[in-house]
Amino acid sequence: METPIDRTTLEAALHISGAPSSDFDLNPDFSDAVTGDLRAAGVLIPIMDHPNGPRLVLTKRSSALKHHPGQIAFPGGRVDPTDTDPIDAALREAEEEIGLPRQSVDVIGTLPTHETVTRFQMYPVLGWIRDDFTPIAEPGEVSEIFTVPMSHVLNPDNFNVQSRLWRGQKRSFFTVPYGPYYIWGATARILRGLADRVQL
Repeated sequence: METPIDRTTLEAALHISGAPSSDFDLNPDFSDAVTGDLRAAGVLIPIMDHPNGPRLVLTKRSSALKHHPGQIAFPGGRVDPTDTDPIDAALREAEEEIGLPRQSVDVIGTLPTHETVTRFQMYPVLGWIRDDFTPIAEPGEVSEIFTVPMSHVLNPDNFNVQSRLWRGQKRSFFTVPYGPYYIWGATARILRGLADRVQL
């Protein structure tokens, strides 16, 4: 029987213990080739209520960005010295990138960290949007804001593992496509981790 997706389901999923994830989960040989200190980043997994079921808010990153241009991502970014913690950074970045007021977000909890090949330690923050808001894209960072049914990204059957060449080597990664949106990499890996918890 399919697990109903609601706030209670998500809160319960966060109480299930789990190990951190990384871009190297499917590529263990890559970890020795990537060096440099990890930089902390907070990302918000913003969920809004909808008559047909909760929906996830995602962004398409600007093609002008240095890191992951044009990719589908959670709103978020590097933890600044003025941020109290990664949760504070995630809420600040969401307000800057998609115009989501932090006071409109109930922080449900956090998922285990995710290490990226670009040397970021991502802290995924699950947030429930309790107020209506009009998304406003920050043009320097975001080219598009869209939503995806949570039922889609929390169904493990919708995920695939694909690969491509990166620095001359084959790199594998998770994908969870939705319509015209190719959700892959760290975003898909974090969502897969959440999907696995919901199914337990």
